[in-house]
Amino acid sequence: MMKKNETIDIAIVGGGVSGVYSAWKLKQKYPAKKIIVFEGGDHIGGRLLSVVPPNIPEMVAELGGMRILENAQPLIVALIKKLNKQLPDDNQIELYDFPVDENQNIAYLRGVYLRLSDFALNPDKVPYKLSFLEKGGSPGGIIVNAIEQIVPGITNPKLTEEERRQLAQKAEFAGEPLYKQGFWNVLYRVISGEAYQFGMDAGGYNSTLSNWNAADAIPWFLTDFGIVPQYKGFKKGFQQIPKTLADFFVQLGGEIHLNTKLNGFETIDGKFHLAFNDSTVVADSLILAMPRRSLDLLAPGSPALQQIKQLISSVTPRPLFKLFTTYANPWWMAAGYTDKATGKFVPVESGRSVTDLPVRQTYYWPKNNGKPATKGESMLLASYDDGNNIGFWDGLRPQRKQAWAEGQAHAKIEDPFLGEAKSDKADLDWFEYQAPTAMVDEVARQLQLMHGLSHTPIVKNAAFRDWGEDPFGGGWNSWNIGVKSSEVRDQITQPIDNLQLYICGEAYSDAQGWVEGALQTADIMLKKINKK
Repeated sequence: MMKKNETIDIAIVGGGVSGVYSAWKLKQKYPAKKIIVFEGGDHIGGRLLSVVPPNIPEMVAELGGMRILENAQPLIVALIKKLNKQLPDDNQIELYDFPVDENQNIAYLRGVYLRLSDFALNPDKVPYKLSFLEKGGSPGGIIVNAIEQIVPGITNPKLTEEERRQLAQKAEFAGEPLYKQGFWNVLYRVISGEAYQFGMDAGGYNSTLSNWNAADAIPWFLTDFGIVPQYKGFKKGFQQIPKTLADFFVQLGGEIHLNTKLNGFETIDGKFHLAFNDSTVVADSLILAMPRRSLDLLAPGSPALQQIKQLISSVTPRPLFKLFTTYANPWWMAAGYTDKATGKFVPVESGRSVTDLPVRQTYYWPKNNGKPATKGESMLLASYDDGNNIGFWDGLRPQRKQAWAEGQAHAKIEDPFLGEAKSDKADLDWFEYQAPTAMVDEVARQLQLMHGLSHTPIVKNAAFRDWGEDPFGGGWNSWNIGVKSSEVRDQITQPIDNLQLYICGEAYSDAQGWVEGALQTADIMLKKINKK
């Protein structure tokens, strides 16, 4: 229980990965200091949210972050190894190979049914007027080829992640520094409009190719799409990592307060006076482990944040939306095809299919061991979309909250889709994010269309999460055009000289949209706070 007008050593606001990671590291270094994590929402993990669907205990729906790039993200890989050394054998953080693009999967684009393999094997079927040099390329491959024209040599596989970033930061294109140009703008100089639209439609994402800082977008895109990615999923859900960090922090004597929303703070004689709904806490040091939108919401009641508006506004929040649906059986397997060479039927059973319909991406969700669900109750990540496509769902759900007045991290559904009995805690978590009937009916219609089937089975349960809602404002953040991100990244971790105010999180990192970025900025911040 938090005391009124309590005085502590370090206050950490935000219970996402960067917040609980920082708390754990600091409590190990300063065991005698009073360190408290204040989380405005009702769960630890921030944009990591893992829930078990009703009656499918061998699956975990990742309503937030769902994977890591094992071959490109050393911080998260090292953290998992470190945590596993302290965890019992029966509660290890275990990974599985996370499938994405399988050749037999579907690309339903401009009303044409394709297999992903058709991009290379049957390029004449692809319904885009691509140039001779563009035809036959994958959506990602076309963009990578364009990037090589913009920054010659940057696609060399021998380059490290850091070398690619430095090359892009120093690069010029058409006589102008790359960081002063938009990614969309420079792409349009080297590929056709049809190729760009193909990359947008068949790539599955809108915001990745939008107009953000080209010097940051290019190495970011190459990390995710330009190398052979080795994605890993989490057998017990990605949220196991922040939950484990929080548990270890508490075991060391730290405190965590959920549903404790910070309304604002002021500095008096170098100390921070934090205003919560029913109490004030005084802290020697303050860490804001938050995305940009959360900082924006906090700024009106926090004079120190008003001093650094330009730093805070150096990134743009990007919305992300996820909708999971469950079924009595994996009906999508019937959307496969018969191989002409062998005469065998090749089912659709793992990875993703893509479309230019608003659902955008559909993942055939694996079991906890990474194996496809080939019988029995099964689950889809029915829609994974971003950017402008988020707005499509606004007419099929209660109005999204534009302010965080109730201190809740998600909307309450007034017209819920009627699922099955809420039998246990995992089910209750699922139903907390229950999708409304109109949304479920529409996603079922689009899934039927993109899979070319006469019907699809009835949805048993559905859950969704719109990360554009407050206090997150988006599922990830991107650097603005004209910003020197390497300078801002370091400066914002301690933005005001001689004031022990610190900021960390994915938003202001080199790995935006990834937990790797949250860990990176936390480590930069911790080096500064440890010098005090």
